[in-house]
Amino acid sequence: MKHLAIKEILARIHQAGQFDELRVTRDQVHEMFREHLLFAYSAELAREINAIHDSLIQRTIVLAEQMLEARGMGRPPVAYAFILFGSGGRSEQTLWSDQDNGLIYDERGDGSGEALELYFSALVGCILQGLEVLGYPPCQGNVVSSNPQWRKPLSSYIEMMHDWFAEPNWENVRYLLILADMRCIYGTQYLVDRLLENMIAYIQQHADLLPYLLSNTLHHKITLGVFGHLITERYGEDAGGFDIKYGAYIPIVNGIRLLSLQAGIAASSTLQRLELLKEGGYVAEPLTDRWRQAFEIALKLRDNTPFQVEEGMYMTRSKLSAEQLTKELRAELKFALRVGMDLQKYVKKSLESKEAIQREKG
Repeated sequence: MKHLAIKEILARIHQAGQFDELRVTRDQVHEMFREHLLFAYSAELAREINAIHDSLIQRTIVLAEQMLEARGMGRPPVAYAFILFGSGGRSEQTLWSDQDNGLIYDERGDGSGEALELYFSALVGCILQGLEVLGYPPCQGNVVSSNPQWRKPLSSYIEMMHDWFAEPNWENVRYLLILADMRCIYGTQYLVDRLLENMIAYIQQHADLLPYLLSNTLHHKITLGVFGHLITERYGEDAGGFDIKYGAYIPIVNGIRLLSLQAGIAASSTLQRLELLKEGGYVAEPLTDRWRQAFEIALKLRDNTPFQVEEGMYMTRSKLSAEQLTKELRAELKFALRVGMDLQKYVKKSLESKEAIQREKG
């Protein structure tokens, strides 16, 4: 797709005055990109898809602010950051990604805590209404800014995070790893930077957390059989297909994220994390190159899973169909899975070595 076309699409999004206009643009862009994905996937194409998602979400937030101003609620009373988690936070969205988002606001400035909560509750109501019009389904795990857990002042986020650190059970560690992928898509970046800095500093100072982080990270295993065969879906409409999201993509993403946290790297995208792991000398270049190859294969195949539109929402089950699993694709996928298995072993060994060093120091 020509760069000029992308500039035109982004300009059209920026000029939209209503959510319905944004939806029309998204539908048209979706079909255009879908055709390109069917013929030739590229890293550049994936970046363009994410740039358009970012632009759609940013324009939705601007329109939501305008809606509140028209209601007489004024402009945002304090600085805030609208943040994306999951694939959005990592800048790895597919054409049909859902909503995983939150909102952090600054207590400094005018307005009581009650007034701030009233404003931002109304704001996220408008934002999420707009995102649903655009066809973004809400996160099934309720990691979304309409949930007060993910909409609060910076100090409350930091307090919540330290509560999770103090009691690192399975659910709390899951939340911590969700936070690790956050990215400011609109608003004041320093609010996100402060939270991430606090998180990374704590992990660096408390090596006893690593076993808990490791357990959650390795929860999703690479789905390759002991004899090197693909483990495909056995039943239902996806029978014979392969779960690319949880069988390949998520295990690779999780492993690289944990190595990055261990190294004190604040970047949220998997490719940035790999580059910084290599540049910082934390992982040898041949390894990061192989991991990059495997990750890019998983990302490409995830972008090619079948999708459907249900009640206006773009949805996918993140599974390659049996028909898609050609001999060539199977070979490519098996390479990514073998590398992914090696990555998971490396992560486990790396963290266990760090634990041993900490014990000796203690």
